[in-house]
Amino acid sequence: MNWMRRNLEEVFSLPAPAVDWLMALYDVIQVFDDVADGDAVDRPDLDKAILDSLVRMPANQFYLTYPAALSSALQTMILKWQASDKLERDGNAGPKAYMWRAGFYDVVLLVVSLCHGPEATQEAAHLVLELYGESLEDYMKEFENA
Repeated sequence: MNWMRRNLEEVFSLPAPAVDWLMALYDVIQVFDDVADGDAVDRPDLDKAILDSLVRMPANQFYLTYPAALSSALQTMILKWQASDKLERDGNAGPKAYMWRAGFYDVVLLVVSLCHGPEATQEAAHLVLELYGESLEDYMKEFENA
């Protein structure tokens, strides 16, 4: 995940606490998604996700500065993931589910905006959303034989 950290630090010039919080969030949601899908999770990854979600993320200085905005964005991200997951479990994986599952990047947009303001974020928004590395074609291949 060095490419993500590099982008957050170098392209978006986010402060270290914001980068650390976003990286922890990314790692945690990957573990939670694996658990929900019944995929194997290595114990060190699970242990880190537990510590990050229950201790490090809520104690992070960036989070403590913007708890209302960030918790609202997290709730929206979770609801979008749950909607995507429901479509997938119901056999309706498609472009909508693909879009909804990328709510992490909505949170990144908010963090960039909190750090740099709406005008700068408007200029960088497409770069944030281009971080989503999975193509629709690759996503759909996951469900071809499901």
